[in-house]
Amino acid sequence: MIGEPEIDGGWETASGADGTAEALPGGRELEREHVRGTRGPWLWALAGVVASSAVWAGALAVQESFLPDVPRLGYRHSPDLCKEFDLKTVSQAAGREFEGRQSGAGMFLAQDWSYCTVSTQYEDGAMMYGAELLVELHKKGDPAPEFATGPGTDPATRMDTDEREEVPGLGDRAVLDRQYARDGTRLMVLDGGAVFTLTVQWFHVREAAAVDGNVPAGTIDENAMHAAMIEDMRTLMTKLKR
Repeated sequence: MIGEPEIDGGWETASGADGTAEALPGGRELEREHVRGTRGPWLWALAGVVASSAVWAGALAVQESFLPDVPRLGYRHSPDLCKEFDLKTVSQAAGREFEGRQSGAGMFLAQDWSYCTVSTQYEDGAMMYGAELLVELHKKGDPAPEFATGPGTDPATRMDTDEREEVPGLGDRAVLDRQYARDGTRLMVLDGGAVFTLTVQWFHVREAAAVDGNVPAGTIDENAMHAAMIEDMRTLMTKLKR
């Protein structure tokens, strides 16, 4: 059993009168105190660096979240949009298959864009359809203030905003223009910095046997077409989601 003198001696050996460690045989105690003395400042310095880095990263995150010129982009750029563009539901509503696909794309500092145009083949006595999809990814300015304010690039475009409908549950905001570019409909969707524009047009091909030349060869269920456009747009957005 260890007596009190031995305990007292142990404490005296661990620390001298001046607060420094006394060396044991072989210098083990001296070495242990030396290592402990040099490790402390490094640990404090490392903790300071980590804390500073965390504060700096947090400040950057807060700063970026409040920057008005950095819109949220949750979609990827597709250089060949026709490979992503599937008008399955629209084709069913039209009763025709779309083909003749043409695409284009561009990547710039402020915006990436891509488009795809498709159409049905001409058939005498049948209705023809054409569709165009444009995807714009705004990387600098916020597109929300000017969303759906212009008629488009087609000089023949006409748009009746009284016929415009808000489409709920699609992106941040979605609008459907029923009367657009002669016989057609335009669906536009805003989601963060991404703008999706789908236009579908149809042309009444006249029967050669029509007496007055004004009898359309067929009719179209516009409500079914509008629902089909919304469904195909939803499918595309899901496909391009990051």
